[in-house]
Amino acid sequence: MNILDYAIIILYIGGFLYLGYRFKNQSDKNDYYLGGRSFGWFPLAMSTAATQLSAVSFISAPAFVGLKEGGGMIWLTYEFAVPLAMIFLMVVLVPTFYKSGIVSVYEFLERRFDASTRVLLSIVFQVSRAFGTGVMIYTVAIILESVMEIPMWQSIVLIGIVTIIYSLQGGMKAVVYGDMLQMIILFIGIIVCFGFGLHYLGGWGSFLDKVDTERLTAVDFSSFGFSGDQFGFWPMLVGGFFLYASYYGTDQSQVQRLLSASSDKTMKQTLLANGLMRFPITLAYCIMGLVIGTLALSQTDFISLIPSDTPDRMIPIFIRDYLPNGVIGILIVAIFSAAMSSLSSAINSLSAASVEDLFARGKNLDERQYMKLSKITALFWGGVCVVVAFFVGDIADTVIEAINKVGSVSFGPILAIFVAAILVKKINGIGANVGLLTGVALNVYMWLAVPEIFWFWWNAIGAIVAFIVAYVVSVLKPNTSGEQMSIEPINFKQKSVYVLIAFFVLIVLISVVFPYLF
Repeated sequence: MNILDYAIIILYIGGFLYLGYRFKNQSDKNDYYLGGRSFGWFPLAMSTAATQLSAVSFISAPAFVGLKEGGGMIWLTYEFAVPLAMIFLMVVLVPTFYKSGIVSVYEFLERRFDASTRVLLSIVFQVSRAFGTGVMIYTVAIILESVMEIPMWQSIVLIGIVTIIYSLQGGMKAVVYGDMLQMIILFIGIIVCFGFGLHYLGGWGSFLDKVDTERLTAVDFSSFGFSGDQFGFWPMLVGGFFLYASYYGTDQSQVQRLLSASSDKTMKQTLLANGLMRFPITLAYCIMGLVIGTLALSQTDFISLIPSDTPDRMIPIFIRDYLPNGVIGILIVAIFSAAMSSLSSAINSLSAASVEDLFARGKNLDERQYMKLSKITALFWGGVCVVVAFFVGDIADTVIEAINKVGSVSFGPILAIFVAAILVKKINGIGANVGLLTGVALNVYMWLAVPEIFWFWWNAIGAIVAFIVAYVVSVLKPNTSGEQMSIEPINFKQKSVYVLIAFFVLIVLISVVFPYLF
């Protein structure tokens, strides 16, 4: 890195500090947490995509595709269930949430069931999101330290301070518009790495001659994934549907964006755009990983710098050793962008959950008191995420996988409770709580005692068990607590539904024929 790279990074930081200042006038909770419900579908969809294209996706997924043993384009199967999950959300769940006027998605559960369900799920979200975000920051910092020679503490502090300042000042508007800019930077980074990778390989023809053909296979229809086959078509489709429906439809960090839409139509357009955007973005960084992995395997000097047990260093080493100054600065900014996008989303959603579900619940706070509490909690959670990043240490490599597994322990049962709240009047608060705990307990048991079941299946199994138990307990122990919510009509006869079904078929076909394109 030279002065040009540092100038680019400083300019980037200054721009985001100005962004927070630009949106500093936040008068109430709808402004601070929902951006005054003023967003169109494009910034919301770009913000969601930026959060999904995290630092781990930008660094680890290409390494999985290009270098990791057992890896390859099979990573694409993670995307198969996304369009179907978006259909379910736009038809069944999110319209009711949007019309209810809530800020925290967990408030819906208190209205429908009781306070215990709301508080329990909100606390689980807050603890898991803060820890996961801290690990994300640490992952970026340790890679930048080991490869770019940027001290880890400097990366953590820089990411933390800049993101906290602009998130604290600008609220959801700073988060969404900041994410939109970061998404553009990230995609430019993918294109730049792809282009320079091809250049050093000698062009597309040379890449085709050298690529490992075993890494081109993207779909495996031969297994249901119950015997350790972690990337079979069916577990990725069925388990993925429950995972994505729960993550996008019941996780505060994601639902809060949908609640910020300017209208019900905009909210549905955001879900449609997300269902269409994810696969092309994933395909782009997978092909980038395939190109750079082929380059690494074809050059002894390159591959010798990448420890066999840490392929994640492939992209940072490529940036450091193969890109010109100025471009290096842009790519460092792209990595910082990925981390800042995750942190800014976490800060705002954690603050919203804390204030709405814990501190302000049941209290008559005026707007001044509410905004003061909102910014205090945002500052607190930003600090917590940064502090966690300093203490996760060497466990981060395994914790990232563990976090995904922990999410799959609870995602299915949580989704089942939200679905029950909307679709089944007989299910009450007692049944919902027992069903939730039973589904989670069963998934924990499978994790500890039945390791041969791929963890993607936990999302489906936990959801089905939680729903059945909730219904049975509610029938055996009737309870009139909570209220019957006004539910939006369910209508699958929508143009967006047909578009997403067609897109699902298209992405599966693309993945199946992908090896033959080479």
